[in-house]
Amino acid sequence: MPRDPARLQDAAPPGQVSGDAPGSFPFCPCLPREVLHVSAMFELLLLSPEAQVETLCDSLDALDALSVSVEDADAQTESEQPLFGEPGMPAPRESWDRSVLVALFRQEEAAREAARLLQMQDFFAGSQVVDVRAVPDQDWVRLTQSQFAPVDITPTFWIVPSWHEAPAEARQIMRLDPGLAFGTGTHPTTRMCLRWIAHHAAELGHVLDYGCGSGILAIGAALFGAHPIDAVDIDPAAVESTLANAAANHVTLRAGLPDLVDPPAAAYQTVIANILATPLKVLAPLLCSHLQAGGHLVLAGILERQAEELQQAYAPYVSLQVTDREDGWILMTATAPKPTRA
Repeated sequence: MPRDPARLQDAAPPGQVSGDAPGSFPFCPCLPREVLHVSAMFELLLLSPEAQVETLCDSLDALDALSVSVEDADAQTESEQPLFGEPGMPAPRESWDRSVLVALFRQEEAAREAARLLQMQDFFAGSQVVDVRAVPDQDWVRLTQSQFAPVDITPTFWIVPSWHEAPAEARQIMRLDPGLAFGTGTHPTTRMCLRWIAHHAAELGHVLDYGCGSGILAIGAALFGAHPIDAVDIDPAAVESTLANAAANHVTLRAGLPDLVDPPAAAYQTVIANILATPLKVLAPLLCSHLQAGGHLVLAGILERQAEELQQAYAPYVSLQVTDREDGWILMTATAPKPTRA
């Protein structure tokens, strides 16, 4: 459970990524960019009860820790406590009954001084210093790159990081590197959307990618012939990622905040939204108002158990059906009704 003080780069969830400028090296998801070039670093390990975790994390940040991660002290034992929340949503608890805090420092002296200062504080009662240890030298760029391999969407359609050679069987290739916004093709929801795009290339037409993240779905649509394409997100960093990734793949699209496509004008043959079930329910009238008669609605970020909720939310507008499944996630699609002739 990484903490995210002002200067801490947090790791993106699976499938989540993309946004570095074309040609630049991606940063290690768990480390600030400048740390990639520091050879020797040191970790301070603390054992803490749940009630003190947040205070210790804030204190370590104030003591110039480069990063702080929180781990279950009882992991891989009978006392392990899974903390699972819906992807993209807060976990049910901030930490475990017994947590290990791992704080990264540039110098051993800084780590030991932080330990000394923390032990002097009243709030440290009940916690303990476990160790200060050197972090083995790593080529962080290569380590990060090794975690991202080409991803097959179909036998001939692949997502390939810039440092990898494309597989011989790839006929359609998207270049995408890990960065700050969601979407590298590794998550089932992204793969299902891209599979749908690849299998409906002739029907895409004018496309809206709502909640575009890295722009991966909008770029995928462009590679399969969609035009024009609009991609929107509430996060300005996602908009920047989308534009950078589109340029890296030599495709043309518009990207911006949601007001780019206001007011809705039933202009799109295909509307795609890979978000989460709760916002998808809230957005039902808006997303459907963007659809042309006979247009395609493609929704993802939905767990299998949430299918009925989504069908009920969209029932006044379209008839949603489950059209793909992977690892507990589903893809739901619908066709907007055409006006009946008198």
